[in-house]
Order: sequence, then structure tokens, then C-alpha cells
Amino acid sequence: QVQLVESGGGSVQAGGSLRLSCAVSGYYCMGWFRQAPGKEREGVASIQTISGSSDYADSVKGRVTISQDNAKNTLYLQLNSLKPEDTAMYYCAAKTFRGSLRCHWGDEFDIWGQGTQVTVSS
Repeated sequence: QVQLVESGGGSVQAGGSLRLSCAVSGYYCMGWFRQAPGKEREGVASIQTISGSSDYADSVKGRVTISQDNAKNTLYLQLNSLKPEDTAMYYCAAKTFRGSLRCHWGDEFDIWGQGTQVTVSS
């Protein structure tokens, strides 16, 4: 069974930065999601790996960058200007091909990692 492995989470103060990594390859669409305690999981960002096109949730737009390093088979999420409300478990996910190259964090993703915790203190 395919397993995605995230890393790079940690505890930072508000205004700080983190870079999350995910070991993954071979999928045309990948994304990052997060889930805070007591809240539903939400999409953060997605990237269509063929075109490099990316999309971001409004809550993180301008502070977050999703990128891929094909040579290292790694997906990244650069988090800047972190806020306490960014505190959550962050998950890497991939979407398998179903006949369309559409890729958006609002779509249904079917391959998931175990998550990495990000905690932002004020």
C-alpha cells in the first residue's frame, strides 16, 4: 500500500516559518491539508505536477507556497508569517488519475500520509 511520509512540523512562535516535506512521487496531483482539534479537515494548497499550476485556500494565500522537487521525489509546503490559527495536523495527499487532469485542493484525494503537527504560539 502506498504511504506518504510527512516531516518538518514543529512548534514556532507567531510570525515564524516552517517548511513541511512529503516523500511522494508519480502522482499528477498532490496537495496539503490540515485539521485542527475539533474542526473538519480543510484544504490548504494543491499542485498539478505536470503543469506546475498551484491553488491555495484563501486562509493561507500569500503566506504559503507549495512546490515539488522531482529529483528528490518530494513535495514541500513553505509556511511563512505563521499565526496561532495555523495550528493543526498537516497532511500530504495525492489524487489518482480518473480521466481528467483537474487538480484542486477541493477535489477528492485518495492517498494520504500520517500527518505532521504544526503548533504556533502567540
